Amino acid sequence: MEKVRVGVVGVGHLGDHHVRIYSQISDVELVGVNDIDVEKGKRVAQRYGTRYFENLEDILKETDAVSLVVPTTAHFSLASTILERGKDLLIEKPITETVKQAEKLIKLAQKKNLILQVGHIERFNPAFKAIEKHQPHPRFIESHRLAQFNPRGTDVAVILDLMIHDIDLILSLVKSRITNIVAAGVPVIAESEDICNARLTFENGCVANITASRISARALRKMRLFQKDSYISLDFLQKSVEIYKLVEADRLPQDEKEKKTVVGNIPVERVGKTIIYQRPEICDQDMLTSEIKSFLNAVRTRTPPKVTGEDGKRALEVALEIKEKAEEHKKWSEVS
Repeated sequence: MEKVRVGVVGVGHLGDHHVRIYSQISDVELVGVNDIDVEKGKRVAQRYGTRYFENLEDILKETDAVSLVVPTTAHFSLASTILERGKDLLIEKPITETVKQAEKLIKLAQKKNLILQVGHIERFNPAFKAIEKHQPHPRFIESHRLAQFNPRGTDVAVILDLMIHDIDLILSLVKSRITNIVAAGVPVIAESEDICNARLTFENGCVANITASRISARALRKMRLFQKDSYISLDFLQKSVEIYKLVEADRLPQDEKEKKTVVGNIPVERVGKTIIYQRPEICDQDMLTSEIKSFLNAVRTRTPPKVTGEDGKRALEVALEIKEKAEEHKKWSEVS
């Protein structure tokens, strides 16, 4: 199989990891890296045994696909150039600053028959992958994503930095239109919101309550899904899943009855059901490696990526509306 020739544009903290992973994949030719910081670009290139390209156009002449890992403010201009030159693109989240910019990139990729994948990395979290086969249909979702303050990433509000991960996950789970958004956020250290809570109501009746903060004492990334006959708890940091299921008591296999997994204190005799606890076995995998390999597979097979440009645009639309609602709430609270 012919190797895919790849390049990485932007070699900051996350871009460095992209370069490292590409350098370790056998059926990839890491052509080189590009960054406006010449010294940093040269150091990263030397570390991974590849070349530094000072000029974007030069690296594009020698590549088939590109990872774009630069600040969001530069996404649209650089992504447009990369796609115009006919290169498949893995672009970090959020896809762009505005929905119109995202739409233009999507149309450009479609016009040129190119792969456009957005780096919503939590889709590749082993915990999330483990529940996909259960085909959840949540009616209520509670999500918390908390992090300690880090100046890196404060060029955007916490909504676009952290919360957008959970927005994307929730939109992938709930196949319904959002009918209402209520949100409140507060800037504590940065100029934009450092903590935000949003409540999304969907047309099918599902409600999602999402909290994101980058001023927490401890990191926390959890999501709980409530649905008919079951409750699913995901821990994205620990990469673990717990499932509580309400099952017909008379259909419970003997080996399950003998296990100490039956929980709850419900009147089995009256309702004929009991609750069992399951902890699915999870194969721990590096999320960024899985994301990059998924991108490379889409490039080779010319099939839609797991996280499409449309997915990225939808998550951005919701995130920007949450940001707008949070700003409206802030103005209202200041007046009050």
